[in-house]
Amino acid sequence: MDENHPALVAARSSWRCVQAKDKEAWLALMADDVLFEDPIGVGPTNPSGEGIRGKAAMSEFYDKNMSPNIIRIETHESFAAGNESAHVMTLTTSFPNAMRMIVHGVFTYAVDEAGLLTNLRGYWTVEDSKFEKVEEPA
Repeated sequence: MDENHPALVAARSSWRCVQAKDKEAWLALMADDVLFEDPIGVGPTNPSGEGIRGKAAMSEFYDKNMSPNIIRIETHESFAAGNESAHVMTLTTSFPNAMRMIVHGVFTYAVDEAGLLTNLRGYWTVEDSKFEKVEEPA
């Protein structure tokens, strides 16, 4: 696989920004009409099932769902073809209420000719996720 494939580069940049809590750099990776479906279909971060469209909506999503939490991304496998990349990943989100959600799924990223993200999609369900209490440090 070409490690410089534009969709692979954009996906990795997205993960880096999310884990570093760099909202502005994360938004700069996206096309103005970006579509975010994570998860695909109705879910806690996609209540209408239609996804989130546009940078302004993504900014609001970040503030509500990402900023207050710590997100760790573990990539198990990656594939790239055409203008897209797909990744088997585990996302661990630690919430301020001392709970943690672990999601294992497939996540896809599509880019335009300029290498900007146009689509981010997550194939997972809440029912398949694991929830656990975070142990307090001793």
